[in-house]
Amino acid sequence: GKNGQVGWELQRSLAALGHVIALDRHSAPLCGDLSNIDALVKTIYDVKPNIIVNAAAYTAVDQAESDQATAEIINHHAVAAIAQAASDIGALLIHYSTDYVFNGEGLTSWSEDAITSPQNMYGLTKRKGEIAIEACDGDYLIFRTCWVYGAHGKNFLKTMLSLGKTKTELRIIDDQVGAPTGAELIADATALAIVGYTSAKKGIYHLAAKGYTSWHDYALYVFAEARQLGVEIKVG
Repeated sequence: GKNGQVGWELQRSLAALGHVIALDRHSAPLCGDLSNIDALVKTIYDVKPNIIVNAAAYTAVDQAESDQATAEIINHHAVAAIAQAASDIGALLIHYSTDYVFNGEGLTSWSEDAITSPQNMYGLTKRKGEIAIEACDGDYLIFRTCWVYGAHGKNFLKTMLSLGKTKTELRIIDDQVGAPTGAELIADATALAIVGYTSAKKGIYHLAAKGYTSWHDYALYVFAEARQLGVEIKVG
């Protein structure tokens, strides 16, 4: 997933640790396409990396409801195949998951051992991917994160900036809270986790920025900061 938000930053953060082979769905002759599982697994066996970092996923939450088969392949079956191949060659697997594995209820933050209860196909397929990794007899780190933003790729922050320049009114929900988490933070934390990894530390970890906000307040912050930097924002 080299061209995603996190994958883009990982190429920088991991470069100091060794030789990085960054792939995406269009890479050739090596395969980084999670929808082509056979070729993907062949690439892993051919390259025999010490560490596999899977920063690719089917992340279109709404579209996953109508395209369930593709979401299942990319978020579950491909992850299961990667995990098995990683175990076979003795590689550490690092994988990213999501807060959507929970039901979204309650007023407190989720702990790693909280009961999962996905409420949509995206969350369900991501949870199945987690379970598949746990079922393999190999080393792994699963980082659940949320509300990711970065300089590269699409995200809520960029969408708000674009809409704020052209719209005079927007309706943004204020009853969902979370922690906007930078792709750079995720990538740097990943590099540090690799350096300090031992088999005793394998498992699931929550990786998110400190604090919280609502989507509504997040948008207001984006607009205020943009105005401070001289960007013309039309929305009131």
